[in-house]
Amino acid sequence: MSEYVVELRNATKRFPGVVALKNMQLAVKPGEILGLIGENGAGKSTLIKVLTGVHKADEGEIYVNGEKKEFNNPNDSAAAGIACVYQELNIEKLLSVTDNIFINKWQKKGMLLDYDAMNKKAKEVMASLGQDVDPTKQAGTFGMGVQQMIEIAKAVLIDAKMIIMDEPTSSLGEKEVEQLMKTCRELKSRGIGIVFVSHKLEELFELCDRVTVIRDGEYIDTRDIKDWNNDSLITAMVGRTLENQFPKEFGVKGGAALRVEHLEEGGVLRDVSFEAYRGQILGFAGLVGAGRTETMRAIFGADPLDGGKIFIDGKEVKIKSPRDAIAHGIAFLTEDRKGQGLVLMQTIRTNLILSSFKKHSKGIFLDEKKIEETGQGHIQSLRIKTPSIDEIVGQLSGGNQQKVVIGKWVNTDAEIFIFDEPTRGIDVGAKVEVYNVMNSLVKAGKCVIMISSEMPEILGMSDRVIVMRGGRVMADVERDSKHFNQEDLMKAAWGGTLDD
Repeated sequence: MSEYVVELRNATKRFPGVVALKNMQLAVKPGEILGLIGENGAGKSTLIKVLTGVHKADEGEIYVNGEKKEFNNPNDSAAAGIACVYQELNIEKLLSVTDNIFINKWQKKGMLLDYDAMNKKAKEVMASLGQDVDPTKQAGTFGMGVQQMIEIAKAVLIDAKMIIMDEPTSSLGEKEVEQLMKTCRELKSRGIGIVFVSHKLEELFELCDRVTVIRDGEYIDTRDIKDWNNDSLITAMVGRTLENQFPKEFGVKGGAALRVEHLEEGGVLRDVSFEAYRGQILGFAGLVGAGRTETMRAIFGADPLDGGKIFIDGKEVKIKSPRDAIAHGIAFLTEDRKGQGLVLMQTIRTNLILSSFKKHSKGIFLDEKKIEETGQGHIQSLRIKTPSIDEIVGQLSGGNQQKVVIGKWVNTDAEIFIFDEPTRGIDVGAKVEVYNVMNSLVKAGKCVIMISSEMPEILGMSDRVIVMRGGRVMADVERDSKHFNQEDLMKAAWGGTLDD
């Protein structure tokens, strides 16, 4: 028997104009949680697809329990005992939990599907993952945490030897993350190998036994978790030292670019009032469901308001739609980049000008030279990893897609930039580039509003912080306030009051 349950040796995968993997290595032991980390574009997605049979490596070998395997499709990989829980869950929401778990693995009694046996087994498997659910209910009626456990249940059902978890916590709340961690440890105790892909260093240190770092499609290093620290991981990932994780630069505070008074929306927003100034980053903190995104969607005209007023540079405006908001100089970087921020089947070139056609036109024709110059500038400044400006955006990694969304809005002549979870799913090196974009905006006298669930990010980059809970503003804290710390901001987020 091999020391490793799954081993990838010297894998190389080429695409037109790009070597996505070069002599890649990966080795996972039975009952081990192996962290996998690398910048966006480092090759993580391609590596996962090679292991799961979506792509076939041009060179290299895959071994399962020491036996050489050849995967021509995902069925071959699944048959060998390799499963993957992708960041974008593969759940059929209108089907039941049982149907999702047993899809393509049906149990039959004679000519008919044996739902009694399948429902019983589905309930047992979900219970083993800490979920007491009715397996006959539609999967879409459950939250993201349960849906993720349904995906894991599929892997358990096929007796997976190794489960790859691709950014599994990116859409989960705190309690759901705790349950996922518990589930990973339980799977580990059963002897199942886990590849845990994450950009969150704290998760790797809490959960993993070893961590493998890859960069630019190549294997860099694997060490026991005790032999890594934040600095060494970051240096290995980006090939350079990040002296300052949050490179905060200060603009000159100007007037209130945006002021809202007493915003109300159908029980979602309750008497929301605040000001956001030019030359500053206003951070919005709060727990999941606090109303931060809902506030910005209402300001942007994406959701209708039941009451309240919006002022831009002191003048009241009526915003009934996103078109109105853009016309008034508001840009909204949505957290749902795939559903609302991009046209995935179009090129980088096209996506970058979606909100600024007029700016990139000569009369009735597009100014192709200006589009090319602007696009190449963003590719360089945002370090978008792509073979060309004409690459289809849907082919890019999640982090690079996010950078295209940022470039799209930077192209506008907006004065107010709303960034909703701008660094979610982006590696630490790319985060610094996003922060520098924000710095350049505030230094140019623009107003930046940043919603973030990462408290270090809020504290590191904000000039002022609004804390929300239950659709209400709970606190408004300046950077030089004694309350500008994680403990007090979290206290406000949980409904506590801050002393003067």
